[in-house]
Amino acid sequence: MPIRIQRNIAILSVVLFLGKLYAYYVTHSVTILTDAMESIVNVITGFIGLYSVILAAKPRDENHPYGHGKAQFISSAVEGALIALAGVFIIYEAVEKLLEKHHTLHKLDVGIYIIIGTGILNFLYGRYAVNAGKKNRSLILESAGKHLLSDSYSTVAIIIGLVLVYLTKWVWLDSVVALAFSGIIIVTGYKVLRRSIAGIMDEADEKLLREVIKVLQANRKPQWIDLHNLRVIQYGDILHIDTHMTIPWYYRVSDAEREIHGLEDMVRANFGNTVELFIHIDACMPYSCKLCALHDCPVRQERFKSQIIWDFENVWNNQKHGKQDTGVLAKSSYPDS
Repeated sequence: MPIRIQRNIAILSVVLFLGKLYAYYVTHSVTILTDAMESIVNVITGFIGLYSVILAAKPRDENHPYGHGKAQFISSAVEGALIALAGVFIIYEAVEKLLEKHHTLHKLDVGIYIIIGTGILNFLYGRYAVNAGKKNRSLILESAGKHLLSDSYSTVAIIIGLVLVYLTKWVWLDSVVALAFSGIIIVTGYKVLRRSIAGIMDEADEKLLREVIKVLQANRKPQWIDLHNLRVIQYGDILHIDTHMTIPWYYRVSDAEREIHGLEDMVRANFGNTVELFIHIDACMPYSCKLCALHDCPVRQERFKSQIIWDFENVWNNQKHGKQDTGVLAKSSYPDS
């Protein structure tokens, strides 16, 4: 599905670019050129994104043990850089037209109609791409969709500016509108580039980490005594989860394996089958008893007091809980505690 959507985005970008290029040809409006320049970026990044989606979907191999998902970050980085460069070029063109004494516009009404049509198409498919990107956890689709949406939002203001130019006949206003939106384009490019670099550097995705922790806490079992050193990262459509889990020390290897598979099944049920987990099993210690909610533990040395609520503040630390009061404590479910 992501490949099909990205292919449609690439094709749509070519169609919209040709439409805007024609609008600029008949009007000579630098404001329309602003929209057309951003569409050039859409064409380039559309096809780069398509290649990246295809590459990211490839299974891992000997040379890429974690798969090819990081290709999406490279694609988004190129996109962000090109968007910013397009903004700089538009500033140059706008200033040049502003200083030109005999700059004239032609058939501006025709150009306005064309830009309205491209803006509607951008908005509709941009919304669709963002929703599909979130559903499939694809940074490429989500980034491309947000780019289309930002393009459609800026198109609304561009249309307003063109209408003002058409009604007032103030040709210089065309360059002023273009200058204003070149700044917006540069900021958009910076944000896309910043997010891509964060992915390349394996920067923590706090929103995703909180979502995973919420699911783990809501579905935890009494024998899952503790969770720590949790790391979550998204490469392409594969979610990698690495964590340490504490279970009763007397569990056999087969028992530990059952708990690992139980945790894996639970995560996949909530995040899809494209999940890869690396779970390190720790044996509980005597100080774990007060945090252990396993009601029928045969070797309990201390009464259960309360569980540690797994949250963002305590599960990412590489430290077992229980030696000292850490985190938020849940009310005990034992009737005698």
